[in-house]
Amino acid sequence: MEAQETSWFYIVAKDSLTSPEMVKQKDELRYKGNDAKLSGIFNEFTISTFKKTARNANSLNRNRTFFVIAEPEGLLDSLLLHASHLFEDGKSIPIEDRKIFEPNDYGLTSTIAQNKGLPVLLDYLDFLGLPQAWYYTTGSRKTVIGISDATVDTTNAEFKGKVKVFRTSMPVNGHGTGVSSIAAGQGDNAYGVPGVCYDCSIYATNYGDFRNFGELEELSNAGARVINCSWAGSYYSENGEQTIKRMFENGTIIVAGAGNRDFSKTKGVKLYYPASYEHVISVSSVMYKHATPKDNIKYEKNGNPYAENIRGYLGRTLGFKNKQQFEDPIIYDLGVATLNAEVDLLAPTMGVFRLPKYAYEGVIEYVGSEATSTATPFVSGTIGLMLSLNPCLPVEEIEPILKLSSTNIDHIEANKRFKGLYGAGILNTGKAIKLLYDLYTEDAIAVISDQHFSRWKFQVRAFSEAVHIQKQSFTESAQLRLTAKNRIVVGTNTVLRPNKEGNIQLKIDHSLEKECDLELRED
Repeated sequence: MEAQETSWFYIVAKDSLTSPEMVKQKDELRYKGNDAKLSGIFNEFTISTFKKTARNANSLNRNRTFFVIAEPEGLLDSLLLHASHLFEDGKSIPIEDRKIFEPNDYGLTSTIAQNKGLPVLLDYLDFLGLPQAWYYTTGSRKTVIGISDATVDTTNAEFKGKVKVFRTSMPVNGHGTGVSSIAAGQGDNAYGVPGVCYDCSIYATNYGDFRNFGELEELSNAGARVINCSWAGSYYSENGEQTIKRMFENGTIIVAGAGNRDFSKTKGVKLYYPASYEHVISVSSVMYKHATPKDNIKYEKNGNPYAENIRGYLGRTLGFKNKQQFEDPIIYDLGVATLNAEVDLLAPTMGVFRLPKYAYEGVIEYVGSEATSTATPFVSGTIGLMLSLNPCLPVEEIEPILKLSSTNIDHIEANKRFKGLYGAGILNTGKAIKLLYDLYTEDAIAVISDQHFSRWKFQVRAFSEAVHIQKQSFTESAQLRLTAKNRIVVGTNTVLRPNKEGNIQLKIDHSLEKECDLELRED
């Protein structure tokens, strides 16, 4: 456990050229620069980390932000007070947020680890909480993620020795390789960038046939617990839905892109498959990067201002009702990512690193659109982490945990027009893995909070010391079936008021037993 007097913090320099000269002596850093004030401050502390990072930085201070670990406490305050000629702002990191792990290829947002991979901005992985998730698990070779998205380049270092190819197809602009890199590209290998479940294995096949999904069932029968489908079609097949039902009963869950069709054409009612079948998690797209619209103002040729990739908003760009003050943002370009009532979760797309572009052309490039093919493997990879942490997790508990831990975006005014069409909100991998760990760890307290559900069935078991439900609501047709071995505590600002179509069952069962031996670990 981290010593109480150790401080972790971010600090922002006034100038991007500021970079204190530090050298390592044994297990600490010593200042070797010529600034007398800095020398006097640093001599009072033991500093183990002082490095530039893009994490917690916005567009204005991205090249001026440092991550620092020092002891005893007080370095942040001393720098802001006595070295104000160099530093202008800072933020302390609470102890509860220090449970993180970073692989050695964690790009420009790395803090603890030295990046030996590509100089790529991985702020979307920060946004999804991957360092927090990797603290508990980085995946397992025994956990297999199925990729049904064209050919995977098995010669690339991200996939060597971890991919079994069942069926091949003609490459489609590196589609299969790109999807696979997000879900399970190898991490901590001093190359490229890490995938979500980077120690997981991959079973690769071609696209589904849209009628029977025999390729998918082949992967399920071979042991794939989650299968990614970054493709969609408008054709409904009863045989296809029955195949998916069999796979679900076999312990395999399908994750599929909701589709890529302009909202002006779909009106939120057009369904695409397999995403809209029962027992499939449908994924659409959301913006993630900039904290507020004012953080990324751009201008059209006619002078009209707009904002791009703003955190929590649907679509890809925003306009403004008040163009002079950049106030009252409205969704300016919703893009092509499909929204409908069958969507379950959202994940980033625009701004995500494109591995195929680098692998085939040597170019570092980021996705410039919001197509759901990119969003889908973030969810598939997260499920891979869940099943690596808890190999015996029942398939019916996967989607509830993902939704219970997701980030709600109902409060954003511009999103309200589409409420009910974008699922539970944004995937939060870090919170999902922590919630799963806490639910299945005897001395932990699992917390369900900060979400509002008016539909869906949530079937969850808890073996923890207690489950706390707080600032949470289950209304209308929502169903919550929570069985806990010990205690359930219903806290403040919690609403459990479903209608006749919904149901709330809170049950204590002291005889509740795990279905098999679990290897939960805290590394």
